[in-house]
Amino acid sequence: MHRLWMALGALAGLVAVGLAAWAAHGTPAGFEGAQRRAVDNALMIQGWHALALIVAGLMAEGGRRLAHLAGAAFAAGTAMFCGAVWWSALGHPSLGGVAPAGGMLLMGGWALLAAAALRR
Repeated sequence: MHRLWMALGALAGLVAVGLAAWAAHGTPAGFEGAQRRAVDNALMIQGWHALALIVAGLMAEGGRRLAHLAGAAFAAGTAMFCGAVWWSALGHPSLGGVAPAGGMLLMGGWALLAAAALRR
């Protein structure tokens, strides 16, 4: 199971790089201001949490339950937060509380990862 978190982290990193290239070179005209800042924020969050998923996978290798929970929180939180931000930035209606819920999962993932690091 720990390899799942590492694979998801690697794929999240891959997608973040691809989306960053698209945002820099292929976005529609008028993709500026608040839209652009939102996309940049989503890309930064995705990049950091791609690495966090890999770390969670490495820590979960020894069967650490808290590290597995951190990986799940990072995976779900990244998809929810970044997906909702991209959805809105591309002109679709807001998904309401999806982005904040994703952000809370990301914060919970960090707390779980810290707890996993402190446990033997």
